[in-house]
Amino acid sequence: MSVQARPVVRALLGVVLVLWVLAPMLPILLWAVAGQWRAPAVLPTSYSLEALASLGDRATIGAALASLGLGASVAVVATPLGLLGAVAARKLSGLRGRVVDLILLAPLAVPPFALVMGANTTLLRLHVPPFAGVVLLLAVIALPYTAFMYRSALASYERLLDDAARTLGARPAQVTRYIRMPLLAGATARAFFLAFLVGWGDYVVTLLVGGGQLTTLPMLLGAAASSTGNEQLTAVLSLAVIVPPVMILAVLGLPALTRKAAA
Repeated sequence: MSVQARPVVRALLGVVLVLWVLAPMLPILLWAVAGQWRAPAVLPTSYSLEALASLGDRATIGAALASLGLGASVAVVATPLGLLGAVAARKLSGLRGRVVDLILLAPLAVPPFALVMGANTTLLRLHVPPFAGVVLLLAVIALPYTAFMYRSALASYERLLDDAARTLGARPAQVTRYIRMPLLAGATARAFFLAFLVGWGDYVVTLLVGGGQLTTLPMLLGAAASSTGNEQLTAVLSLAVIVPPVMILAVLGLPALTRKAAA
């Protein structure tokens, strides 16, 4: 392949990838504004914005705030735990380091339903509030993702920078604040975002551990999808679940795109 053709091929692959991701969104967008849409019609035969108005209902706003609080709480707990686990796995050599890696990745091998059923009884006996119980379990589920982000970042981290700062008289807290954390800022943002997604989009843990006292957007979506004739409302709630994370992802990726454009 010639050098001149490579940018064109990359651009085409990028377009194909974007279309591959966005194509499943098209039916959801159409259903969100479809008044009537019956087979064999390719497009809706009538349009309505009635379901979109439900986004302003008090119940929907409350569920969105609950999802936001749950996602943020899970991220606040799981992100520093992922950093601590990744640092421990890197510092420990041999069998001990592999054991830490195994512990960090173990939640990926356990189905969430099994994890919930095994821990829910203990949480009830300890009288843990539903919201706190959901956050604790989802933080465990999110831990492998946050730890992986930091493990990848620490693999290319130059420890000589820490040593140089200590040689110049910096205390350990100053090294962490002014050297390590700025260099790991990108990994922190990605880890926080992944942990946020675990809390934001969860359904099973919230339903079983929340005990009906915690209503989130995925729970409203599940209720709408479980009954017939709610296609438009289901599509609108699906967009309400999808759009905020996509916007956050776009904001996180904007600095990188800006730097590439400047270069």
